[in-house]
Amino acid sequence: MNNLQRACLHALLWALILILFVYISSRGGNLASSVVIFFYFGLINIAVFYINYLYILPSYLNSRRYLGCAVSILLLIASSAVVKYAVASFFREIVLVRGPNRDYYVSFWEYVVIALITGAFFVFISTALKFAGDWFQNEKVRKNLENEKLTAELAFLKSQINPHFLFNSLNNIYSLAYQRSEKTPAAILKLSEIMRYMLQDSNEPTVPLEREMRYLQNYIELQKLRFKDGAFVNFSYSGVNEDMQIIPLILIAFVENCFKHGIVTEEASPLDIKLQVQASKMTFEVRNKKNLQNKDVLGGIGLSNVKRRLELAYAGRYELTIENGRLIYYCKLILHL
Repeated sequence: MNNLQRACLHALLWALILILFVYISSRGGNLASSVVIFFYFGLINIAVFYINYLYILPSYLNSRRYLGCAVSILLLIASSAVVKYAVASFFREIVLVRGPNRDYYVSFWEYVVIALITGAFFVFISTALKFAGDWFQNEKVRKNLENEKLTAELAFLKSQINPHFLFNSLNNIYSLAYQRSEKTPAAILKLSEIMRYMLQDSNEPTVPLEREMRYLQNYIELQKLRFKDGAFVNFSYSGVNEDMQIIPLILIAFVENCFKHGIVTEEASPLDIKLQVQASKMTFEVRNKKNLQNKDVLGGIGLSNVKRRLELAYAGRYELTIENGRLIYYCKLILHL
């Protein structure tokens, strides 16, 4: 809403309020008295409201001149009382006459006290509205800054994944090439497919869950090429449809950790990777046999990275369970998509 629209809305609201009060008070038949009391004096009160709201508070509070602000408000209230009494004197027989026989005139000080209270009320309303508006505006700015910070941090965390993964994969391919393995061309092809996904598709805030699953499948196939005697991996997913979205590269760290620190060459103890989706609840489970010769089971930046990304993107909407047993490493991630 721009300034012109906001001004028109304020004018319309005040006009409706004044018309409503004039209509209600004139039902007894004294329209002239109602117009004077609610229209003329209403305009003065509205002026008090906006002088404080648009000029005094922004001018003095923003520069932290609190004493000047207080003095200006008091002068505004006093001035409005004097102006009201001047208008009341002009309509003396309508405004200042009191009593059942209309034979009593309100004194100057008696009227001014009432006018001061009324002026102070409108100053209070405008001040409360100003502080409330500033608070909501500051909250909006704070949330925008917080979102920008989170977005920047997520981008930084995701940027760590690409070189981390590339470094490990190139090491694997180098080993194959050094051994003159026939698997080297297939490994390079798989890596190119994976890098295409990481460099293009993963730039979006979220990606289809189905595409993330294909990425994991390619990664697993690439890792299998490392092992001369084969790797035993059970990978399955169900309940995934094209409408489901997830932040990219959030699951790879769990799988990478299994290949890096686990044993996948024993048919009796395969690496189990399973994903199930029911309604909007996704359950991702990974279980593998530990390599007891590897002391740094949780090493590297992978898992610490993904934990931070989960907290930033799914705060309050995820559950992460890690069981680091003596022989078995088990991880379970529940996401509410």
